[in-house]
Amino acid sequence: MNNYVVDFDPVILSLGPVAIRWYGLMYVIGFIITNYLMKILSRRGFFKVKEEEIDQFMTLMLLCMFIGARVFYVFIYNWDYYSQHLAEVPAVWQGGLSFHGALTGLILGGLWMAKKYNLTWAQVMDVVALSGTQGLFFGRMGNFINGELYGRVTNSSFGMIFPSGGPYPRHPSQLYEGVMEGIILSLILWLVYPRLKSYGYLSSIFLFGYGFFRFIIEFFREPDAQLGYYFGFMTMGQILCTIMMMVGISAWLLTNKFKEHQKISI
Repeated sequence: MNNYVVDFDPVILSLGPVAIRWYGLMYVIGFIITNYLMKILSRRGFFKVKEEEIDQFMTLMLLCMFIGARVFYVFIYNWDYYSQHLAEVPAVWQGGLSFHGALTGLILGGLWMAKKYNLTWAQVMDVVALSGTQGLFFGRMGNFINGELYGRVTNSSFGMIFPSGGPYPRHPSQLYEGVMEGIILSLILWLVYPRLKSYGYLSSIFLFGYGFFRFIIEFFREPDAQLGYYFGFMTMGQILCTIMMMVGISAWLLTNKFKEHQKISI
């Protein structure tokens, strides 16, 4: 059986020292769609931020997201390396971002934005979840094109060969994540959205749904080489996803308890 070899040129176009990469383009596409969806939610009255203020809102949230993503990657996923190379900590252009760190940055940024725009935290997080989840699909496509974050070795027909992962076929776990976390989870949120009467439920569903999907996919994804397995079978991603699912359930219960204080007025 001939397996597909994932060997894309990560650079779309080079202009002297400046290189335009597929990975960056995928993020830009996700951000543009997120911005567009936020403005739709603003027009509909679900998001109580003026349409002309959305760009500033997104810029500040993205800043929080990238800081959180980098801090988690450096201190949780790869501190053994960065503790010996402190000058490389700010070098995000070399790669190294953590989704769970990005989420932490968004949660803290959501507290800041809620205060800045006189909103409830639940409203901010619901809007971020509803508009931004689709971006996970494009981010994973960027990982796939880069041939990184690939899956474990497999004999299944789904196996693909990633040059940086050796000669054996591996699960294209980036595609699994892109479909389940970016497309299916996004569709679930948009199907629930018209039926909502209170803020807080969407972000609860996102936390549990992402944690659930990612936990399953981690069984097919190659664990980080510098971390390996915990307790003999769990990856760091699964540990963090377990926490996410617990937080999601807790957030749902709290939302249900205080739903009268989070009512949506459109």
